[in-house]
Amino acid sequence: MSSTAEDILDRVSGHLEVFFRKRIEDAYVFHEFQHTRQVVDAVEELCNHVGIDGEKRLLLKIAAWFHDAGYDKGPEGHEQRSAAYAREFMQGKGFSEGDIAFVERCILATNTNTTPTDEYEMLLRDADLSHLGKANYWERCSRIRQELALTRNKIMSEAEWVTFEIDFLTRHSYFTEAARQLYGEGKARHLQQLFKHRRRVSPEAAPPVLPKAKKKKKKKQNKALDGTKDLDFNLGRGVETMYRTTYRTHVNLSAIADNKANIMLSMNAIVLSIALPQLMPRFGTDARLIIPSLMLLATCLTAIILATLATKPKITEGRFTRDDIEKRSANLLFFGNFYKMKLDDFHWGMMEMIRDKDFLYSSMTKDIYFLGVVLAKKFRFLSYCYSVFMYGMIATVLAFAVSFLI
Repeated sequence: MSSTAEDILDRVSGHLEVFFRKRIEDAYVFHEFQHTRQVVDAVEELCNHVGIDGEKRLLLKIAAWFHDAGYDKGPEGHEQRSAAYAREFMQGKGFSEGDIAFVERCILATNTNTTPTDEYEMLLRDADLSHLGKANYWERCSRIRQELALTRNKIMSEAEWVTFEIDFLTRHSYFTEAARQLYGEGKARHLQQLFKHRRRVSPEAAPPVLPKAKKKKKKKQNKALDGTKDLDFNLGRGVETMYRTTYRTHVNLSAIADNKANIMLSMNAIVLSIALPQLMPRFGTDARLIIPSLMLLATCLTAIILATLATKPKITEGRFTRDDIEKRSANLLFFGNFYKMKLDDFHWGMMEMIRDKDFLYSSMTKDIYFLGVVLAKKFRFLSYCYSVFMYGMIATVLAFAVSFLI
């Protein structure tokens, strides 16, 4: 191999990124490119811990990049397809038959129904499930639940899902000592939290025998509250409640603003329709009425214009491109941003948002911000409208009084 390891891995990652985007269905929200990248990072982490370097590290990373490529045709037999795709890519690029066979063997070892035979197969198998002991466990397992619903129509209740996760974590064990050291404590902590959650959703469930990490539980939970993501599962509800409450507040305030604008429109229209027909015929016989009447007309018209501006909708382009979505600069939560898009593009964009938690929360945050901007505009025009109406009516009444006194 004449190319450096970095060049080879850059080509592999680029190839797989395009492969996943074009050939893996959006419904696979767990077995997607982000998961593959995280497995590669876990391989790097485990290799550093064990001291594996050189060619074996490179081949393990290549195996990690390809290990889920077979999901282009579904989960059944995906390991065999992934190994075949790796062989197809590596042939003709300076790899020996032994190197290719090594990568194939490691990929096939990720099948949970098989038993790894050496430290390299064990290492990749542990890397594939490293999320069980990492801070992103709750986000990743929620994606598994969603993927099962989308691809296998397996809809689980909260109690069923918690039992499913407890069974999986209880049966699972890491093969390498490095993985047990790096991820074992986090996995035990997640299992404890699952047991606690099961008691909440299924009070009739028998109390579990907690792992040995029980004594460190309080310390680790305090650390999580200080800023780590270990309690993302528990914090998720609070975040969702915050967004839900904020959205509801903005919608209610918008309805209040529209109602106030309608009141001003109706009130000023009534004043004009009643007062002007009574006053205008008398201009020829009583010139004193002209100036106060014009002031009344100006006040009502200005208030009507401001109230109309407060409720005037803004016309948006109504379209985002796939490039905007890939750059995470699109907000698909507001209809004005997507009403001109094709259904396929919109569906693809929504699936991207669902798969990327940061993209989703970023879009919701942007949506709330722009709702706030629109609300500020509404209430600013309403403030001007009410001020004009109040001071204009006072000035008009004083003008009528002064005219008749003079």
